[in-house]
Amino acid sequence: MSARRAIGVDIGGTKTEALRVTDTGQIEARSRLPTPARDQAATLETIEQVVEDLLTDDVAAVGLGAAGLVHEPNGVLLSAPNISWRNVPLRERISRRFERPVTVDNDATAAAWAEHLLGAGRGYRYLLFVGVGTGIGGGIVIDGRLIRGAHGLAGEIGHIIVEPDGPVCGCGNHGCWEQVAGGHAIARAGARAVVDDPGSEIAKLAQGDPARATGELVARAAAGGDAAAVAIIAQVGRRLGEGIAGLVNILDPEAVVVGGGVSELGAPLLDPIRERFLETVEAADVRPEVPIVAAALGNDAGAIGAAMLALEAAGT
Repeated sequence: MSARRAIGVDIGGTKTEALRVTDTGQIEARSRLPTPARDQAATLETIEQVVEDLLTDDVAAVGLGAAGLVHEPNGVLLSAPNISWRNVPLRERISRRFERPVTVDNDATAAAWAEHLLGAGRGYRYLLFVGVGTGIGGGIVIDGRLIRGAHGLAGEIGHIIVEPDGPVCGCGNHGCWEQVAGGHAIARAGARAVVDDPGSEIAKLAQGDPARATGELVARAAAGGDAAAVAIIAQVGRRLGEGIAGLVNILDPEAVVVGGGVSELGAPLLDPIRERFLETVEAADVRPEVPIVAAALGNDAGAIGAAMLALEAAGT
């Protein structure tokens, strides 16, 4: 029997990427375009273009993953701070355009499902996915089933307030976890290092300009062994470990998969996460071990997961 195919689309604040994926998770083709984030009409056209680029007669369904609050039952993107959207009927628009079944999920939820089926979470029936990029997203698998919640809004772990007087978040609150343990935190600490430690590699790469100290730049400096950058990554890792400990106390997963762009830093991030997790999780000395592992599918996880969810929803 020939493979079934779907197109999965990961709609991000900077890029929109589509993958044509078989029902075994094999990637056959991809299309990527910049996201015109502040122009809703242009972004919708971009989504349609990347799908059109990959569309073949045997594509059974289209799955969309978006960073934001997705009302999964009707496929409406309620809120997406990174692309300034409210109440966008994505499922209706894309289904009408391509005359195929369409599913819409949060991007981290889709990534969690991909890692559960095909990646680092394979074999675990109870899984927590923590996606760390500019912000923090989450996905939850319980007893082998993806948990979306009553309205499709479950997994917004990055918006737990951990510092009420902390930095303002894109959601409007202050001190959300993603503001102290995600890419925003790395960039802010990098900017301070440019001013406070002008001899650091961060300052050199930023050419003395704090505004140039992005998370990517700090990661480059850390990869080169710069002490200031390594310390920044370690501090973010510790804050991630604390948050993951709280979530493990609530969810009791078998494993935690850490994905997203920041996770690609590897041991300099993961080691502090694991150390602080063991220091802060309840009863670490008696509870079963909960491995914290790096994601296996990289930045493709969201689109792969969206495609697999679309195929499941479309049925045979």
